[in-house]
Amino acid sequence: MKSFFFNKNAKTVITIGEARGVAILAAVNCGIQVFEYTPLQVKQSVVGYGRAEKKQVQNMVKAILRLNEIPKPDDVADALAVALCHSNSNILNAKLGSLK
Repeated sequence: MKSFFFNKNAKTVITIGEARGVAILAAVNCGIQVFEYTPLQVKQSVVGYGRAEKKQVQNMVKAILRLNEIPKPDDVADALAVALCHSNSNILNAKLGSLK
């Protein structure tokens, strides 16, 4: 279970939790695997440093995907970073699996 940090608004926590639960349940009911990564894992995978700044992640997404500019809005760059993390995770798992 992943955790979210919301400093001021408990109602936001409940709403996000409900939406997240429905999305995960819908995916599982459709036979879709759900993968979750912490911000530290995403940053480590994309930048090589788990405490990287947001701008560093955005610049690496731009470089890795050979984009002309940093994706906007920030959520798009974040989503692409998670996709890159997942891709890297699958590649690593495939390599480790072939060693057995």
